[in-house]
Amino acid sequence: MSINNRRRNFRSRSQKNNFRRRSNITSTNNASSLTSNGNVNFNRNGSMNNLHAVEKTMQKFQQLAKDAQSNGDPVLAQNYLQHADHYLRRFNELSQKRDVAHDQSQNLDKESASTTN
Repeated sequence: MSINNRRRNFRSRSQKNNFRRRSNITSTNNASSLTSNGNVNFNRNGSMNNLHAVEKTMQKFQQLAKDAQSNGDPVLAQNYLQHADHYLRRFNELSQKRDVAHDQSQNLDKESASTTN
């Protein structure tokens, strides 16, 4: 009987953890970082916009593909090559944006120098 009395003294788990409930309200800033199932996107730190990080990730997947191929797993190697190809496309896109921005800033510098003379 003493075991039953002890159980009555404990609070249920739902009462203890009410503070852990999260609301479904998201701010407009976070709305773009949510995926369709509500999970937060893993790229919140902007790593997909960092040219160096994208290049490094692409090289990592290329190396993983080489390792998988040498271990005799062509399916895994192809999977890694597809990931590397994705990061190569992203790298080229970011490089192009950087070059366009660089050209625009040089043109503005030339225009401002010519108007001051």
